[in-house]
Amino acid sequence: MINPVKAPNKKLLVIGELNMDLILDRLNSMPELGKEKIANELSLTLGSSSAIFASNISRLGTHTKFCGMVGSDYFGSYIINKLQDFKINTTSVIRSSNYKTGLTVFFRYNNDRSAVTYPGAMKYFSFTDIPDKIFKNIDHVHISSIFLQPAIKKDLYKIIRVAKSNSATISVDPQWDPDEEWDLDLKELVPKIDFFLPNKVEFLNLTQSSSIKSGLQKFRNIIQDSVIVVKNGEKGATYLTRETLATVSTYINDNVVDTVGAGDSFNAGLIFRFLKGDSIKKSIKFANISGAVSTTKAGGTSAIQSLDELIKIAKDNLSISDINEFTR
Repeated sequence: MINPVKAPNKKLLVIGELNMDLILDRLNSMPELGKEKIANELSLTLGSSSAIFASNISRLGTHTKFCGMVGSDYFGSYIINKLQDFKINTTSVIRSSNYKTGLTVFFRYNNDRSAVTYPGAMKYFSFTDIPDKIFKNIDHVHISSIFLQPAIKKDLYKIIRVAKSNSATISVDPQWDPDEEWDLDLKELVPKIDFFLPNKVEFLNLTQSSSIKSGLQKFRNIIQDSVIVVKNGEKGATYLTRETLATVSTYINDNVVDTVGAGDSFNAGLIFRFLKGDSIKKSIKFANISGAVSTTKAGGTSAIQSLDELIKIAKDNLSISDINEFTR
């Protein structure tokens, strides 16, 4: 079983995609070819799984550095400025003159969504763009959206080897595969990292399984010191370690504003508490709270402004008394 890093002021490195999110909300119905639909709300905000994770874990109190690529355009400038507003070190974010900054357009209807992404610079960001020295004095490395970053996907094991050689723990959230090929060998990947953090649909596709538990059973003999955590919305999160297969119940928000970024907020809460020295189960419990709090405001980076603000929303808006476990 992996041991959490217990010393204070842990340092985190996020390696991943950076893009803007254009959210078309409260549609009367989902888009159809040849037809025009009306969105009743619109927002343009910092997007990408990696950036939402980094922003929220930084505001919870973790020293965070980001390594990625944006274009030399308005969106690129906006993203870097926003990350800096969230106290994230952006000295290793590349400004490319060859590629544009990526953009995801979300269509939200009846508490569900579809999305279209223009990858832009994230498609070309690779291991050669990551400075060797960036791994020095880093305690944890988080990588997200493997399928949106083909060059990072190709170089994934190089990144893992360098991170591990510098004694960092590693988490990976694969996110959705737009090609739906799901060509990621989990039996090779999982034993090499510390946390694998898919949601239910991603995990079932990756493992070609009919249920979370049947998929997890395939890793019983190979998981070693890793942890697989499968996010399953209102049904909680199921996790597997060498010793344990269990589900941690979630917290329900009866007045969901937006689910964009809830999974990334879950990841942020989990890694935040892990680096504080909490057990896996307790870290997942806080992750469930973080995910629920995220849904109280629009956009993935609006609700979690600080640890104190998360605690306040959990108590006042969601009536989560368990949050008192994390106030000390």
